[in-house]
Amino acid sequence: MSNDNKNTYNFGMIGLGTMGRNLLFNMADHGFSVTGHDKSEKMLQLLEEEGKSHQLKGFAKIEDFIDSLQSPKTIILLVPAGKIVDDVIEEVTPLLSKGDIIIDSGNSYYADTTRRAIALKAKGLHFFGMGISGGEEGARFGPSLMPGGDKEAYAVVKDMLEAVSAKVNGEPCVAYIGPGAAGHFVKMTHNGIEYAIMQLLAETYEILKNGLGYDNGQIQQVFEQWNNGRLKSFLMEITKEVFLFKDVKTGNLLVDEIKDEAKSKGTGKWTSQIAMDVEIPLSTIDAAVAARNLSKFKALRLELENSFGKSAAIDAQADFVKDLEEAFYFAMVSAYAQGMHLLWRASDEFGYELNMAEIAKIWRGGCIIRAEFLQDIYQAYTQNPELQHLYQDEAIQAKLKKGLAGTRNVISKALQAGIAIPSFAASLTYFDTLKTGRMPSNLTQAQRDYFGAHTFERIDSEGVFHVDWSTNKA
Repeated sequence: MSNDNKNTYNFGMIGLGTMGRNLLFNMADHGFSVTGHDKSEKMLQLLEEEGKSHQLKGFAKIEDFIDSLQSPKTIILLVPAGKIVDDVIEEVTPLLSKGDIIIDSGNSYYADTTRRAIALKAKGLHFFGMGISGGEEGARFGPSLMPGGDKEAYAVVKDMLEAVSAKVNGEPCVAYIGPGAAGHFVKMTHNGIEYAIMQLLAETYEILKNGLGYDNGQIQQVFEQWNNGRLKSFLMEITKEVFLFKDVKTGNLLVDEIKDEAKSKGTGKWTSQIAMDVEIPLSTIDAAVAARNLSKFKALRLELENSFGKSAAIDAQADFVKDLEEAFYFAMVSAYAQGMHLLWRASDEFGYELNMAEIAKIWRGGCIIRAEFLQDIYQAYTQNPELQHLYQDEAIQAKLKKGLAGTRNVISKALQAGIAIPSFAASLTYFDTLKTGRMPSNLTQAQRDYFGAHTFERIDSEGVFHVDWSTNKA
């Protein structure tokens, strides 16, 4: 398409796949003048065809695309994370002027965002990373947005982002997250929590199907009932819908025809990796990441099932499903608590100045992990902005105490039956460890000093100590 009207558009999108197009349509719905660029002629045609009501058109030539934008030129990138982001930035940078803005809205690794921001600032360009959650539907009708970085650039796009974001009680699900790569770090953590909750739902399915012998209809009813109560969430909602979807090819429920090997794009892994780096345990999330990796060893799993046998049925009482609901709630709280604990540490470690209540608030709508429980998280951090861990909140403590017996019952009986519940089990062990005033780590320190002279500290005096463990034996 030739550029007949220079400096026409408020915002431009590079990357016109489904997410990019839908976000452009959303922006146009709210009265913003927008256009796009993509190297694919097919994507340009789809933009024009699907955007007829707003007469949306895109540009095949990057130069024409840049020329069409009003100053300061604001470009949003929705391309796959990694090298492609760097390639696009390298291509557009020579065409931009000081004060122009680039926004990376993909799932970029937070350290890459930090690097890019520093490099572009040196060239006089504004850059920030913005996490987007909500999938295709969210991009089209209202996502949760997590922008962080250059605050001056955020001010330019603030009104637009608030307009296109999801709304809860009339409040936009977007806020300035913090400096540097704060936006992408928060989105990465969001995805780690997402991995955990998805795994907990899968483990619940496993317990109901193989532990209790429920058929798909009964499983659907459990998820339906739970979604009408305190476990109401987007992931619970779509899970209950999965158990209603018939496969056109076989006539069976499609879920039964899907191969049991889970894929991932790496954001959950990043969450676990960086948590290890900053020494914040994410047991529930880590177990979920590992479970996806274990699922890929299909042939090995079948071989070992033949060697060791299948899991047994659970010896369950009449109220076992009620206990299972308690266990799910308990583990879900743990997943959110671990993610928020990581954000608490990152805020200090990287100077992100995170407002924890604000993050919970913008996650209440639009995003994949939106849930009723986020209101409890919001209240907890509103009452105590300095809260280190959600387990410290008295209201949440009361709910955990109430469901603890049922949680222990479900987890112990599932393990006795040989049913794999890595994230459920990790949640309980994490909780039990964190509430233990004196851990057996004194033995670990003794061992480290014995074989490596790594020293230890004493409970009765200050200082660092080392002894010769071969002497003074009892």
